[in-house]
Amino acid sequence: MREFIVEADGGSRGNPGPAGYGAVLLDALTGQTLVEAAEYIGIATNNVAEYRGLVAGLRAARDLDPGAAVHVRMDSKLVVEQMSGRWKIKHPDLKPLAAEAARVLPPDRVTYEWIPRERNKHADRLANEAMDAGRRGEQWSPADSTADLDTAAGAVPEPRVTGREPGSGAEAGDDARAARVVATPSAGWAPPDLGAPATFVLLRHGETALTPQKRFSGSGGSDPSLSDVGREQAQRVAAALARRGTVQAIVSSPLARTRETAAIVAAGLGLEVAVADGLRETDFGAWEGLTFGEVHERHPDDLNAWLTDPEARPTGGGESFATTAARVAAARDELVTAYAGRTVLLVTHVTPIKTFVRLALGAPPESLFRMELSAASLSAVAYYADGNASVRLFNDTSHLR
Repeated sequence: MREFIVEADGGSRGNPGPAGYGAVLLDALTGQTLVEAAEYIGIATNNVAEYRGLVAGLRAARDLDPGAAVHVRMDSKLVVEQMSGRWKIKHPDLKPLAAEAARVLPPDRVTYEWIPRERNKHADRLANEAMDAGRRGEQWSPADSTADLDTAAGAVPEPRVTGREPGSGAEAGDDARAARVVATPSAGWAPPDLGAPATFVLLRHGETALTPQKRFSGSGGSDPSLSDVGREQAQRVAAALARRGTVQAIVSSPLARTRETAAIVAAGLGLEVAVADGLRETDFGAWEGLTFGEVHERHPDDLNAWLTDPEARPTGGGESFATTAARVAAARDELVTAYAGRTVLLVTHVTPIKTFVRLALGAPPESLFRMELSAASLSAVAYYADGNASVRLFNDTSHLR
């Protein structure tokens, strides 16, 4: 029998007030996110919104596999205790919702567990996105989801359901049935709660006049500004990040094209911009402003060495990939310490972003040549307190379409 985990939450800004719910369906064995659901439901209480989230999560599980077993995890003690049959359901608004939840799947295939709020962040984020959409007069859509920025993709939820027993005779309300979970952590897959990671959303600057011509443009060249296309791209990034609402700070490379991109995004988010020199692009020496073909024609031996040896430098005293990697790693460590537990937009360049990703993956230097990174694209890497990193997003350009 397949096993799912449903994490659900709901909220109300006013209680009662504008309300919404969020629910996420996970594979119990792999931790993979299978379905996300969220909805703005108008004026309601927190409890009503939480029950609506539960119903949505259970329906998602039923629709995917009606024969599956489901373990529900929520930070609402009220919903968990009522649906487990240990507390009576007295409020008239909650009785029909509890009965509806109990009818979605056979009660003997659904178990409930209370978890603290900090372990229910995915569903909480979806609920808030739904309420934000309602404030704008819209409904939530999957495009609003920030799961790729705010959750650790691929981590197996703990605990995993391993057994079920009937309830202990407490009086249940309406059609809710008693149930409790017998759970044990999955060995090797259940890390301690390390708290929220430092999440770096990596934004490559918008286009300059050199970008479409594919010319080397590092920190030792003409330091070009954004083109009209690049400024429009930055505006689109700003709008997309404003909808998500997760970025808490912005740090930019000192070069003109990144500072201009960062300023446009910051204006849309109401944030200030800090500058970190370690985020600047590689110095390409005498290759600055040239195309790859021109460099190959003028400096073939230096180019071949640069493509095969991370210690090799461009002609004329530019930076090697090894030098750039050491600089980026030092900046990364400083920023992880400074922004622990926060989501930060780093506005930088091709080589630094690829280096962040390469180092997070533990990939060799030659992997840099196997990554495609578009202008104004978004990538994301999360850094945890135990030193581990998780690549969550790479070269996303959906906001530009």
